[in-house]
Amino acid sequence: MSKPATPLELVDRYLEAVHFWLPKTERQQDVLAELGEDLRSQIENRASELGRPLEASEVSQILKRCGAPMVVASRLGPKQHLIGPALYPIYTFVLKMVLLWILVPVFIFIVGPANVVNSNGNWGLAIGQTIGNLWSGLFIAAGIITLVFAILERSHAQAQIACKFDPLALPPVRRRERRPSPVHTVCQLAFGVFGLIWLLLLPQYPALILGPAAQFLRAAPMWHPFYVPIVLVGMVALLRPAITLARPQWGWFPPLGELVQGVLSLILLHFLLHAAETSIAAGQGFVMLTEAAGSSAQYVRVAAVVNVSILVSLLCVWVGLSIALVVNLWQLLRHLRPRVSDTRRTASLEVR
Repeated sequence: MSKPATPLELVDRYLEAVHFWLPKTERQQDVLAELGEDLRSQIENRASELGRPLEASEVSQILKRCGAPMVVASRLGPKQHLIGPALYPIYTFVLKMVLLWILVPVFIFIVGPANVVNSNGNWGLAIGQTIGNLWSGLFIAAGIITLVFAILERSHAQAQIACKFDPLALPPVRRRERRPSPVHTVCQLAFGVFGLIWLLLLPQYPALILGPAAQFLRAAPMWHPFYVPIVLVGMVALLRPAITLARPQWGWFPPLGELVQGVLSLILLHFLLHAAETSIAAGQGFVMLTEAAGSSAQYVRVAAVVNVSILVSLLCVWVGLSIALVVNLWQLLRHLRPRVSDTRRTASLEVR
């Protein structure tokens, strides 16, 4: 953790931490402005008493007396009494993340298709089962989360939060630049998890990608060598938002991560298209008829349409990845350029 350049920079770091936990209301900025004015007034009064500017450790003591950012945000925000004012902000954050960004997509993209497969194409029964299971899952998850936070409310967790809070360990104030929002990053992480689970289930449940056509179509042998590399690229896509959430101060990482993922995807797609040429020349393509389908003329036409559609889709993905690669490289260079300028400016000042 970098040290603050000036003692008063601790106030800016503290206010940004409070801003993260403060509920999004119309008075949010006014509340932060009032809190900042009060803190700076306390610092000025204390400096007048001592007759000298305060050091970072002394400013830290004032902020510590004010309280941990999460506790202060709960006091300044709307009064909520379901869990308790100190833990309510993090309670709502966890509740939204688990219910909206994890459970709902899991049931839509994994449980729902699995119910369709198990119901032998009975969409009404599958949708009913999925909605019922989703409702039960949401109710149980919300109950468990509420119970856990209720136990924490009656334990010494809040006192530990206040005791462990160290203003000197607050992260630096981030530049006001375009960064992926936490909600956007959480969505990327959730869909990355679902995508990886979907990939792992494909060998056992081909209907997840072929739908009802899985009864007479199967993947061509050309896909077998590429399954593990595709899963590895999916894991890279999962790690990227996870690291972004864990290290939000790394502003350079999102464009770099997207650039690396794009390069890996483009390399994999290059070899995949090369293998498709050999497979098409051998009369296999991307998908083949199952033995049960026989050589029905209707199924042969369907397989031909699917092969052409997959080929066109892969070519479009190639073009899209190439464009995205250029855009990601430009974004990374644009992000690094101010850092290089600041370094040169600092060096020139030191020389003077």
